[in-house]
Amino acid sequence: MGLTPAQERVYQFVRGYIDQHGYAPSYEEIRSKLGFQSLNAVFKHIKQIEERGFLRTPWKNKKRALELVHLETGNGVIPFLGVVAAGRPMEAVEVPESIGVPDNFLGNGNNFALRVKGDSMIDDGIRDGDILIITRQPHAENGQTVVALVNGESTVKKFYQHGNDIELRPANENMQPIRVAADMVEIVGLVMGLLRNYRQR
Repeated sequence: MGLTPAQERVYQFVRGYIDQHGYAPSYEEIRSKLGFQSLNAVFKHIKQIEERGFLRTPWKNKKRALELVHLETGNGVIPFLGVVAAGRPMEAVEVPESIGVPDNFLGNGNNFALRVKGDSMIDDGIRDGDILIITRQPHAENGQTVVALVNGESTVKKFYQHGNDIELRPANENMQPIRVAADMVEIVGLVMGLLRNYRQR
């Protein structure tokens, strides 16, 4: 998955610092520059960023033990199938294109990519214009982020089943969940990764 806005601030600071100095900032430098109240808050964000595969800490006991993960290596090519709504469902339109993505973003089986339109998943770090990497499968567990069709219209949301109803929940406190009968929802696949081009923002 992508980064939350707070995690993204930390990641961008670390990346910029490494680009400028050739080595990573200390946790104290991160805390001071970004205004965190404690080193523990910095450690928490770094750990979450590491778990999402953007950083690694190969030398746990050293002061500047941070490395960027170079996601551009080991690319695979998957179909790029158009746009998915992070908002209200919208018509799914497939386009005959392909896109190269890091192998570690791919799940088992059939993968494809979709560009996000809307901001209903912004609190999970999924923004308008991002490209999602999807693994096709027709089922999901509660809490997983899915691409689903609701009466033939596509949307990306968190999946929850309540008996005979399906809730498709946004990650944006200003938006309401979609709750419909299970037979109105088709799970297309699970979100496995996210690509973002900062130069276009």
